[in-house]
Amino acid sequence: MTAEATIEAYYDALRAGDPLYPFFAASESIVKFGITDQLAGYDEIRASLREQTDTTEDWTVESRQLRVSEHESTAWFSDDVLMAWRSTEDGEHREHETRWNGTLRRDDDDWQFVGMHVSTADADTTSGSATTRESTATGGTGER
Repeated sequence: MTAEATIEAYYDALRAGDPLYPFFAASESIVKFGITDQLAGYDEIRASLREQTDTTEDWTVESRQLRVSEHESTAWFSDDVLMAWRSTEDGEHREHETRWNGTLRRDDDDWQFVGMHVSTADADTTSGSATTRESTATGGTGER
């Protein structure tokens, strides 16, 4: 599998509500920055992504500009992604225009994230956004 195929599989897993933490390297040196948080280490990322999967549903993930470069056992990417989901805790619909970038490492034929950053230009990540969409922070993960 290529790094690009791994990223696309991650998006598919997000849409399907499948576990996301297996896409990350099992290392305490990995990091994941979300819209409202900073996670460090595999255990923290795994716990946060499990909670995210348990508290969200009806995902839309639209990749709009995925760019991926690979060199030997390292890959890096960027993307503009529309994300939308429903919270299972309050039933509210959330939506964000997001920017993603990150780094993957290849171990044998498998690519895994060793760094990920998801951000939004939304002026308000807790209620209506600058474009009047319903939008909120993502419950601590930043990229549900």
